[in-house]
Amino acid sequence: MTPAKTAKKKPLYKDLFFQVITAIVLGIGFGYVAPEQATAMKPLGDGFINLIKMMIAPIIFCTMVTGIAGMGNVKQVGRVGAKAILYFEIITTIALLMGLGAVELFKPGSDMAINIAAYDTSAIAGKVEATHMPSTVDFIMHIIPNTIVGAFSEGEILQVLLISILFAAGLTALGEKGRDVIAIIESFSHVLFKMVDIITKLAPIGAFGAMAYTVGKFGVGSLTELGELILLFYATGILFIACILGPIMRFYCKLSVLQFLKYIKEELLIVLGTSSSESVLPRMMERMTALGCSKSVVGLVVPAGYSFNLDGSSLYFTMAAVFIAYATQTPLTFAQEITLLGVLLITSKGAAGVTGSAFLVLAATLASMKIIPDQNLQVGLALIFAVDRFMSTGRAMINLIGNGIATLVIAKWEKELDYKLASDVLAGRRQADMTLLEKDGGLQKMIAKEKSA
Repeated sequence: MTPAKTAKKKPLYKDLFFQVITAIVLGIGFGYVAPEQATAMKPLGDGFINLIKMMIAPIIFCTMVTGIAGMGNVKQVGRVGAKAILYFEIITTIALLMGLGAVELFKPGSDMAINIAAYDTSAIAGKVEATHMPSTVDFIMHIIPNTIVGAFSEGEILQVLLISILFAAGLTALGEKGRDVIAIIESFSHVLFKMVDIITKLAPIGAFGAMAYTVGKFGVGSLTELGELILLFYATGILFIACILGPIMRFYCKLSVLQFLKYIKEELLIVLGTSSSESVLPRMMERMTALGCSKSVVGLVVPAGYSFNLDGSSLYFTMAAVFIAYATQTPLTFAQEITLLGVLLITSKGAAGVTGSAFLVLAATLASMKIIPDQNLQVGLALIFAVDRFMSTGRAMINLIGNGIATLVIAKWEKELDYKLASDVLAGRRQADMTLLEKDGGLQKMIAKEKSA
């Protein structure tokens, strides 16, 4: 009998999955019973997210540099990047179309009788006024940091990706002279992932604080008022996973999406509690490497996906935009909807570059297009804002799932996926080794060792 089978099972109360789900339930209960006190728990959730965010930039840098320099092939980076962008564009376009189709089919908000003149929009007035969408040129120029240190201090993922690729290219060009630097960066990454392990133990506290604040601040009453939109959004999200991402994973990767969801259940619960997919970015990089994706593919696709592969946000954009039109009795023509879809294809990719994420991207897009009168738009955005926190959870979870599957697809496309390892881990025949990113040489050495055996 193998040591893994004879090992004593960890007590339930020590399991992160159990701890986080308990914290979420307690947070919901506390927010409902004592809403005023619950809103004071917000720093717990924000603090946990900030702890994770401070680790993202250095982890991306170390993973990208060691992965690319270890390959010694900068051309492959360009090829992987091009394939990833192509895949991201196709999938997010499908998500935008599904969101538009769902909202047109069920027409949520069409029966709402709103007194536009009397509706209070003070809660979002300041947010909308301060919102603007950068042009395509501005977005591209923003990827280039003013200073190397500035990119890390501000946590700009795309800027860190650019620096990492250039740094890795420089090391590769140095040949043997760069090996010592690679070894130092590899050793430094060991410490970073141990730090992430320590911070992740605080996830239940962060989930409790974020959930208590959400329920205490916005209440469950807003859910009933706009329940039709919320239910439609989550139903469309489930349909998107089952009918789009599931078949892609089954027929192309030959893997089960349900098994994959079970594999990342802890990460999904943390996102459920914190409403932020960034809170698990380092863990997802570990997860995908342990599942058999090469370190170089993981290091490029996962961080890039957080800016360009926002499946959940894409569903939300078209659904929320057309809902506002229906709720404020502002009918949109077919031509206007097609134009909206085209604009969102561009602006959705800039979501990571706009402070306040999806809601502000939505507000900026609609405000710039002028297809809904300003007063009606203010009222519609106020309606969305009342439940945006609850919808942001769904967006973040769908984004997370989409990025995980995108990594598997690109890894297989590049022949950088150990299918047997992935299949065994997802089926439960083998336990994932979550220390692969900490090991010198990473996945490739482990696979070579197994093949020689």
